[in-house]
Amino acid sequence: MLGVTPGFRHAGKAIVIGVDEAGRGPLAGPVVAAAVVLGEAIPAGLDDSKRLSAKRRAVLDPAIRASCGWAVAVVEPEEIDRVNIFMATMLAMTRAVGSLTAALGVEPGEVLIDGNMTPHGRCADWCWPARAIVGGDGIEPCISAASIIAKEWRDRMMLEAAAAHPHYGWERNKGYGTAEHMEALRVHGATPLHRRSFAPVAQLSLI
Repeated sequence: MLGVTPGFRHAGKAIVIGVDEAGRGPLAGPVVAAAVVLGEAIPAGLDDSKRLSAKRRAVLDPAIRASCGWAVAVVEPEEIDRVNIFMATMLAMTRAVGSLTAALGVEPGEVLIDGNMTPHGRCADWCWPARAIVGGDGIEPCISAASIIAKEWRDRMMLEAAAAHPHYGWERNKGYGTAEHMEALRVHGATPLHRRSFAPVAQLSLI
């Protein structure tokens, strides 16, 4: 789990934390959640990370991290396989919010989460008021900021992983099950970064 002590200023009101994740669907690599409190200087052009170009995300990511309070949590493939991807996502969100609130030293008035479910009642450590917003990463700026940080953080991890495991094209597909990735799985087998509970990887043992 990764957390960062935020160096930012906010208006002193009850804080609102935005949360989003990256990496639910891939066959390889971690799931990453980010939690963000917007500072007084909000970067312009925040949006759902999927609607932004890679070039634009690369500009916004450091701008968000320089001006906002933020934390990141990473759940690795081994834990994903142990608890399932849904629970791994809930755990990542819980850990990211926990790291951020610990760094801030203040509890949020509300946590806004992209999607239709929250960790409330699902993770024992979740203890904050939460609201799920479908499409929230394109509606709420704090969730947009979290989606950008989570996406960029995970992409950097997959680029590093691609250097260690060059056959799978992770620098291009980021661990998703593209034709290139599936063929490499068939030829080279699974790596320690593959999610062995996911059907395309699990089925390798049946071939």
